Amino acid sequence: MNSLSLHSLVPEHVRRFEPYTPSRPDPVLMRMYGVEHLHRLNNNENALGPPEAARLAIDAFHSERAAIYPSGDCFLLREALAERFGKLPEQFLVGNGSCEVITSVIKAFCGPGDNIVTADKTFAVYEWVAEFSGFEARLTPLRDYAFDPEAMLAAMDARTKIAFVCNPNNPTGAYWSEATLCAFMDAVDNRCIVVVDEAYLEYVDKPDFPDGMRLMERYPNLVVFRTFSKMYGLAALRIGYLCASQDLVDMVRRTHIVYSVNTQAQAAAAAAIADDAGHIAATRRMVSEARTILEGCFTRLGLEFVSGEGNYIMARAPLSDTLLYRKLMKRGIMVRTMTGFRFPNWIRVSLVQRPVMEEFCQVLEDVLGS
Repeated sequence: MNSLSLHSLVPEHVRRFEPYTPSRPDPVLMRMYGVEHLHRLNNNENALGPPEAARLAIDAFHSERAAIYPSGDCFLLREALAERFGKLPEQFLVGNGSCEVITSVIKAFCGPGDNIVTADKTFAVYEWVAEFSGFEARLTPLRDYAFDPEAMLAAMDARTKIAFVCNPNNPTGAYWSEATLCAFMDAVDNRCIVVVDEAYLEYVDKPDFPDGMRLMERYPNLVVFRTFSKMYGLAALRIGYLCASQDLVDMVRRTHIVYSVNTQAQAAAAAAIADDAGHIAATRRMVSEARTILEGCFTRLGLEFVSGEGNYIMARAPLSDTLLYRKLMKRGIMVRTMTGFRFPNWIRVSLVQRPVMEEFCQVLEDVLGS
């Protein structure tokens, strides 16, 4: 019998790709670091949890329904999204988190020899999915912590199929104004698909911030990503979606896995957007207060920081980010190290309730002073 040769069976672009290793479950981490509590400030989760209506929808799920397949195309949720945003249900595609939606878009438009264009210091999944699918990811540097539209245009060629823009950018919080986005779309001139990832849109309250869904009639090549993981506190249920023209969505739907979004997630998401004004307002108040606390803390400690939009803030550590991570973990504080985002020796901190922010500031001061 021949021996199994993975080298000959696995494509080169898969062999050279390094797998992502998630953090271990909280109880395991708490045992590892000898702590009795763990404040999760690493994943930009909404510490207020989901809206009340979504909580009720989750609680109303009966175990008997676990034996029944979910709606394969999220029919009722797409109707709810259409009603909320003034679109057609056929303009929405829902996935098991935004990562699945990213994958479907890349599969729909990229073929051998094609490339995508995005930034080098942003949400890495655009790059990862392209690379492990065998497509080139062209990365452009940020300018003043924001995507650089001129650099992205210069990186495009006839084989560029998709440009990914994270707006506001994770992890810097910088954003393109509506004027900047429209100028970029005009310059692209329908040569490729432009994806605007608005995962943190609900956290932004700036008059010049663009609402991608309002621009679709003007730009038929525009795709907007949104998620229920951030503002709506449904990260554990893994549910994200895209909105685009009906013709464009029809193409992406051909590559999309059906039945991937569970029943409970669909019901919670539909409930979350039905009456979310109070939840969004309360979350914005929490984030604003937390931002003020952390900006003051970093200033007192003499740390460089980047504070934009979204529910997070970045700071440059005076030591290795991985070492600082371990020191903070020993005190029950979990932050995100930023070397993987190509910001070596920076940390990103989620913005949550005042008591936790104050505890973080005290622990950080103790750790840096020891």
